[in-house]
Amino acid sequence: FTMGARPIANLNALRFGAPEHPKTRHLVAGVVRGIGGYGNCVGVPTVGGETNFDPGYNGNILVNAMCVGLARTDKIFLSAAKGVGLPVIYVGSKTGRDGIHGATMASAEFDDKSAEKRPTVQVGDPFTEKLLIEACLELMATDMIIAIQDMGAAGLTSSTSEMADKGGVGIEIDLDHVPQREAGMTAYEMMLSESQERMLVILKPGREPEAETIFKKWGLDFAVIGRTTDTGRMIVKHKGVIEADLPVDKLANSAPQYERPWVPTPKPKMILPEWVPVPKAGANGMLATLRRMMGTEHLCSRRWIWEQYDHTVMGDTLQRPGGDAAVVRIHGTKKALAIACDVTPRYVLADPVMGTKQAIVETWRNLTAVGADPLAITDNMNFGNPERPEIMGQFVGACEAMKEACVFLKYPIVSGNCSLYNETNGKGIPPTPAIGGVGLIPDYAQTADIKLKREGDLLVLIGREQGHLGQSLYQLIETGKSEGAPPPVDLSDELKAGNLVRSLIREGKVTAVHDVSDGGLLVAIAEMALAGRAEGAQKPDAKWASEGTQKSAIGVEVYPYEGKLPAHAIWFGEDQGRYVLAAHPSTAEEVADRARLLGLPARIVGRAGGNALSLKGEAPLPLADLKAAHEAWLPTFMGG
Repeated sequence: FTMGARPIANLNALRFGAPEHPKTRHLVAGVVRGIGGYGNCVGVPTVGGETNFDPGYNGNILVNAMCVGLARTDKIFLSAAKGVGLPVIYVGSKTGRDGIHGATMASAEFDDKSAEKRPTVQVGDPFTEKLLIEACLELMATDMIIAIQDMGAAGLTSSTSEMADKGGVGIEIDLDHVPQREAGMTAYEMMLSESQERMLVILKPGREPEAETIFKKWGLDFAVIGRTTDTGRMIVKHKGVIEADLPVDKLANSAPQYERPWVPTPKPKMILPEWVPVPKAGANGMLATLRRMMGTEHLCSRRWIWEQYDHTVMGDTLQRPGGDAAVVRIHGTKKALAIACDVTPRYVLADPVMGTKQAIVETWRNLTAVGADPLAITDNMNFGNPERPEIMGQFVGACEAMKEACVFLKYPIVSGNCSLYNETNGKGIPPTPAIGGVGLIPDYAQTADIKLKREGDLLVLIGREQGHLGQSLYQLIETGKSEGAPPPVDLSDELKAGNLVRSLIREGKVTAVHDVSDGGLLVAIAEMALAGRAEGAQKPDAKWASEGTQKSAIGVEVYPYEGKLPAHAIWFGEDQGRYVLAAHPSTAEEVADRARLLGLPARIVGRAGGNALSLKGEAPLPLADLKAAHEAWLPTFMGG
């Protein structure tokens, strides 16, 4: 909202350590409570996200947050304080001692004494934040503002110097006028505090009384703390003493630019499907293996998490969490935004180039699967210590892959940040370039979701099948190992498949769409079945969620695979660029033929109907049993 946008949706990408780690359950509970407690109170829906469990995050979990807002293109506000003699206004909450050196802590490695750094964490107040949003947007509806910026990392120090530098001016502030909630604060503490819910505004001269009236109406502090100058210097006064006198350009722009030494990550070998053992239940135990996989921390339902978030506040959420992408209506129009976030850290650890490329195309596919034109991405680059050449090599590989994928797909990176030095006792996290994607749906009446809706529909798989089991969840769950190269990404295939899927959705040719990702084809089909709802049946409700009844779900008769690849590689391989589409029998072959005309393989892989998953030669898997396994893991884990 600093730029004039009203926040309309939040997402989060959470990475926790292994479930057996003694702190994991405590951290999951605290993070989810924090997201729900703040997000629910501030009145912005939390509409999606992802959650991973991996031993690589045992000492350093990641909580990445994404916010999407709507702004008028002719009412976008910037932070350049252009002009001399302009009043510098502090608004929002009072300044306290919380968050001092928060930015420093975020750029340091952790060790066994890191718990002592808790005072560097800011204390947030969502109710004040909501008031600040409304007050700032009201101010932005006037013509008073020259520049505006939030007080983020390093608080007043960064916001004052950055605004002055962008405007090519100096700035002079008097800390005696800064609203304070603690007694005896020093200039050092006030300048570095990262207390939340604070903004710095540069106003047109003489408009201070009008602006103050707005902020006082909303119960917020308003103080004139300084002026812009023509000196090019930042001067900080406190109790009549000049505490700092620095050239603005040096403070804002003279951070060292490093040429870190780096080494590329060695390319892992490709794992042939036959090298990975068949399911423990035997060659005919695909459905039993599916049930086991769906009941692990890697593939279990995240319902326990997202049900604690208000995902419907504001009344514009059209698709709840649990699908490929969230869909949020642009109020008062037929348009909607699709939003998703993704990365598969085990892929990136094995091959930063291919793994990061896959993160980009995964968001592309998720947006496409709901019928959206992918517009742009934001990135959150989470890595270990870049002073180590192998870590810097991961970062370089990720950046190069992002450029290649985004240029090819015309899918620009418009914002983002970096989180480095994510290490504890010298051990870094898996490289985690989290990608958030936003797409536009021209008419939300022409969208899709993953739910099977009609018995008798045929399921069409489009995309190349190579049975890639390297770095797959099947390999990890069945063998305890993550070995080999991640599945390769073909950007040309991704573009062709994505454009076709969007066309089919808008033409009404398909009734459900789901991309194939973690766990492979059989997992994608199972997720569509569990989410499905027969026409005229009741929507999933609390009873359905708690008792596991299956009146709302639709089973699938999965057609046997008749090719040359091992069956377990077909059902659980994580080949990229694939979608499962549900279509009426009269149009299913047309859907497949249109894919083939583009050079993309396509085949009919099943038929919707019944209350079980069935596969020739195996005992049917009742959806009630599958759902019980899928829903149970997380509540059981959190229940102790």
